[in-house]
Amino acid sequence: QVQLVESGGGLVQAGGSLRLSCAASGISSRFMGWYRQAPGKERELVATVISGYAPDYADFVKGRFTIYRDIAKNTVYLQMNSLQPEEAGVYYCYAESVRGVDDWGQGGQVTGAA
Repeated sequence: QVQLVESGGGLVQAGGSLRLSCAASGISSRFMGWYRQAPGKERELVATVISGYAPDYADFVKGRFTIYRDIAKNTVYLQMNSLQPEEAGVYYCYAESVRGVDDWGQGGQVTGAA
């Protein structure tokens, strides 16, 4: 059974940092990525990492966010720096295997501090 378990969301001040984690089980992930969904908006791609390739980022996070994997732990991380209040929302991880099996994490809430 495929399962993605996220952790690390929370409250962030403008300019602050958070690190999200997503531990995968039951899947040998070829592709892993992070997406986010702000209130009232569609889910959008933030960053992806594919086995054997360099990570890729949406333009609006380049230079601030870093996606990386721990292969041994089958875990993907998203280090987010210089966060802005408008980047609050639910952050989802996604994983897909070579055979096309895929799943989404439960979502981690990132909330901008008032």
